Amino acid sequence: MRRPLTLKDHHHEQRIFGVRLVVGVFLVLLLTGILVSRMIWLQVFEHSRYTTLSDNNRVQTQAVSPPRGLITDRDGIILAENRPDFSLEVIIEQTRDLDALLVEVARLVELDEGDLERFEKRRRAARRPWEPVPLRGRLTEEEIARLVVNQHRLQGLRISADPVRHYPHDILFSHVIGYVNRINAQDLDNMTLDQQRDYAGTHFYGRTGIERFYEDQLHGQVGYRQVETNARGRILRVLEEQPPVPGQDLRLRLSMRVQQAAYDALGERRGAVVAIDPRDGSVLAFVSRPGFNPNLFVTGISHKDYSAYRTDHDNPLFNRALQGRYPPGSTIKPMLGLAGLDTGVTNWQRSIRDPGFYQLENDPHRYRDWKRWGHGRVDLHLAVVQSCDTYFYDMGFKLGIDNMHDYMSQFSLGQPTGIDLDSESKGLMPSKQWKKAFRNSPWFHGDTINASIGQGFVLATPLQLATATATVASHGKTVIPTLAGERQPVERTDLLLKDESNWDKMTNAMVDVTGPKGTARIMAVDAQYPIAAKSGTAQVFSVGQDETYKEEELAERMLDHALMVSFAPADKPAIAVGVLVENGRHGGSTAGPVARQVMDAWLLNDEGELDVPAVFSDTGPAGTDTPPSTPDDSDEDSQ
Repeated sequence: MRRPLTLKDHHHEQRIFGVRLVVGVFLVLLLTGILVSRMIWLQVFEHSRYTTLSDNNRVQTQAVSPPRGLITDRDGIILAENRPDFSLEVIIEQTRDLDALLVEVARLVELDEGDLERFEKRRRAARRPWEPVPLRGRLTEEEIARLVVNQHRLQGLRISADPVRHYPHDILFSHVIGYVNRINAQDLDNMTLDQQRDYAGTHFYGRTGIERFYEDQLHGQVGYRQVETNARGRILRVLEEQPPVPGQDLRLRLSMRVQQAAYDALGERRGAVVAIDPRDGSVLAFVSRPGFNPNLFVTGISHKDYSAYRTDHDNPLFNRALQGRYPPGSTIKPMLGLAGLDTGVTNWQRSIRDPGFYQLENDPHRYRDWKRWGHGRVDLHLAVVQSCDTYFYDMGFKLGIDNMHDYMSQFSLGQPTGIDLDSESKGLMPSKQWKKAFRNSPWFHGDTINASIGQGFVLATPLQLATATATVASHGKTVIPTLAGERQPVERTDLLLKDESNWDKMTNAMVDVTGPKGTARIMAVDAQYPIAAKSGTAQVFSVGQDETYKEEELAERMLDHALMVSFAPADKPAIAVGVLVENGRHGGSTAGPVARQVMDAWLLNDEGELDVPAVFSDTGPAGTDTPPSTPDDSDEDSQ
């Protein structure tokens, strides 16, 4: 039998379709509502937030480096300036094959290992997209020409001109001006957040000398600019700009003329010269020789150049004037004589017989005088003039190391001078407490005797010797050597002697040092002004009791150091000079002429006439103040 044919139930299907349609419309409306509500939420309620995010993605704030302040000498001669430097930079995002690009560049210009190492460090450091990475600086005109001709093949490479520190006098002011070089991650880590913001966009930082000490003034204040960029970080236009505040220009008290004279006077010898105006503490010359070329350090010194400096036996990177510690020898005898006078240990009339040595009671050891057969009958005046060691052995022993330490400290020996430079050495003026603490040994009478002629444990820098001499020249006034104006605090007061006439009497003795019978007579020949001086010789090694010092048998670097301290005009001092010549043998004949050339450069005009400059003025070069001129004459020297 056939089954009956079943017809469709159209009503049922319509009901199902109606339900599906309602559900579909509901879902569409629900989703549309959700989408519209989300759009309203984003466009209305979250508008400010997403506008800010969009602007931050499109608008960037960039730091603008301030021009560094210039440095000039007292007469306005530029010692440190900013010059355009053409450097090679790579925009990593534009390069297709970085390694191939570097190989091609190396064929056109010289790239040493140091350049590539610094480039790799900067490339891996955190930076913004499309920010150029320095590859090499100080491009020559020939190198620029080769790069420009081939630039179409060097995608991602560009040549930029940026202001870079330049020192026009190279080696002449290297140790006092110092140098800047590129700021690094360690520098930033040592800064506060405010300092880091102030150095945003700045490439250079003061490392040594004046550049380091006055970094805050020379640096200036960073500026900012807002730029619009595309999605890849490329700058499209500048929206707003706040210009940077340039660093302050710095006018030093140094004199180019005196500095050049000091540098030339040393010649090829190792040594240091410091000249100070005792009237106000102005540092007129500050030379340490040999020096170095600070321009090599600015954009990064090559391994070859740095290795040459580091391996040089003359140590050109060492600041002898500021950090070199040497036995001062007889140069401190005038200061010790004043201490002996003020304590009553000696006077100008007291004299002793000098047989050529000094011997303590019940002690067989003989402390020898530099003059083998002695000076005969000697008083304090003659002891200074002829640098009699025996007289100062006797006086120093009676004075004692405690008094010696207290008085010498007031002349800045063993103390910071307060000069506006970092890393100054304090030298060493020993005491009983010092020897116990650092040598774990008691103080002996022999230590006092050695100290009384500036030997033994006593060490001083050329800067300290010049400062001590300036104190004598100013009759005890505290002299703080100053290069530009900001002085470091020092705990010293003026040295007031019980008998103020002793200052003049000691000056007269120092003038006779440059006279016919003095140890520094060579330096005063044909001088147009009276010179007060004291020569000195510092032993590099100790000579045994039964040994004889034979300089002709010694290597050059084992010879005695030559020293000289002096001031002039003696009746109205306007310059005090400390000179050290390493292994120069004799203070009077070697260091004396150096000091004379320095004093002539300050005190004489172009016509060779006495013309003493006035005290330094912040408003500009001042007039002159000429004291009466008295000629005086002056070799030999002392231990």
